[in-house]
Amino acid sequence: MNPIDSEAVARLVDKQSAWLDQYQPGLRVTEQGTVVTVGDGITWIKGLPSAAIEDILVFDDGSRAMVFDLNRDLVGAILLYETEALTAGTLVRLSKNAPSIPVGDAFIGRVVDPLGAPLDGSPAPVSVGRGCLEKASPPIIARDFVHKPLYTGIKIIDTLIPIGRGQRQLLIGDEGLGRSSIAIDTVINQKDQNVVCIYVLIGQKRSTVVNTIETLRNASAMDYTVCVVAEASALPGLQYIAPFAGCALAEYWMAQGCDTLVIYDDLSTHARTYRELSLLLRRPPGREAYPGDVFFVHSRLLERSTCLNAENGGGSMTALPIVETQQGEIAAYIPTNLISITDGQIYLDANLFASGFRPAIDIAKSVSRIGGKAQHPSISSQAGRMKLDYLQFLELEAFSRFGQRLEATMEARIQRGRVLREILKQERLSPLSSTFQLAWLIAFNEHLFDQAKPEDIKNFLARLEKGVGETTLTLNSSPEQWLQAVRDWLGIKPEQQP
Repeated sequence: MNPIDSEAVARLVDKQSAWLDQYQPGLRVTEQGTVVTVGDGITWIKGLPSAAIEDILVFDDGSRAMVFDLNRDLVGAILLYETEALTAGTLVRLSKNAPSIPVGDAFIGRVVDPLGAPLDGSPAPVSVGRGCLEKASPPIIARDFVHKPLYTGIKIIDTLIPIGRGQRQLLIGDEGLGRSSIAIDTVINQKDQNVVCIYVLIGQKRSTVVNTIETLRNASAMDYTVCVVAEASALPGLQYIAPFAGCALAEYWMAQGCDTLVIYDDLSTHARTYRELSLLLRRPPGREAYPGDVFFVHSRLLERSTCLNAENGGGSMTALPIVETQQGEIAAYIPTNLISITDGQIYLDANLFASGFRPAIDIAKSVSRIGGKAQHPSISSQAGRMKLDYLQFLELEAFSRFGQRLEATMEARIQRGRVLREILKQERLSPLSSTFQLAWLIAFNEHLFDQAKPEDIKNFLARLEKGVGETTLTLNSSPEQWLQAVRDWLGIKPEQQP
């Protein structure tokens, strides 16, 4: 028999005594509703006249739901947790709580569902509070300009489509072109960068979820990452709130002054889930049967990503939402919505993918509207020269397909462009440092690759990478120092340059 803990008993008695002292007898009115129907992840309830949108409902059997639709006689709710005992006639009460998720540093390295419950087999992480899923975005006076770069480790993005901390950059393209691979590479590249990552998987197959988590774990990226998972077999309500749960977790660290990165993989599935729930709840459909407020749903989610000023901690939340296109149709309803909400997009092209150019990013359709302001001046100045060469090469190459005879200078520029295209190719799961980006930019702009054949570029880049790994030069070192170092690594003397 366990000994009686006298101190615990004393605390319990004091607590009961305090409650008794504050007890005020009187009439208490509580509302109680009844489930009318339940199925497909939603439920209709009669009663509860004071229920409001997004109130959390508690059922007698332990199930939970969120109010999603109100009409004169019934309350429509989406189920967030459902037991097998939930049937018509079950009693329902208002919890008087808004939807939220527990937050805290203990969530780093964990895999949780959108309600904060662990999915990795370990005990529930210890929370220090709760973050509201629905919350107003930071006011304009609390924000700062995007001024710090967020390096993805991908050559074509860090140089031509740079991303800043606090930016919202859309990853758009058909299925299977590498959108998620870019997101995973970006997360892996945040190692030792003081960025907390939240990877939100919405409506993905279990095999995809497992592969993503294992990839992050093998790259030691789970040391600074949280995975919020609402897989395809989860309740539609959980899939709907998943991106808001990831955003709430990121807001906790942003408020502590940390830089955060949130991946929404993907918002096409989220929009389809929202359409499904809305149609089941008999909301009037709009374009492509989506409810009329689908734009507002995504805009209020992405508007919470920002860069706070120093008075508000100086933290930031960078968002990389992913959206799917059909047959490369960039003008479809959901893609155009998200393009208009975000600060730029990275477009992946099926033809480039088929031709072997990976990552298959179409520069002509990709843009970063504010990332250039955050790019390091050394990389920015070098990338500007290279981008002009590449765009001219694309035009010349298209022109040369008509069979016209070209001048020798034009042929040389096309050859130089082909070398550049070979440089921009990059395998997945091989993010590169920012100093390496500067090294190859200098080598290209100073014509150190002009005599190289496209098949030799890999060897040149490998020598550069080895040299960068051993050097003490930084992005702030002078261009002359970098040029000399790059020549040494490539074994090219000044008199050998064309």
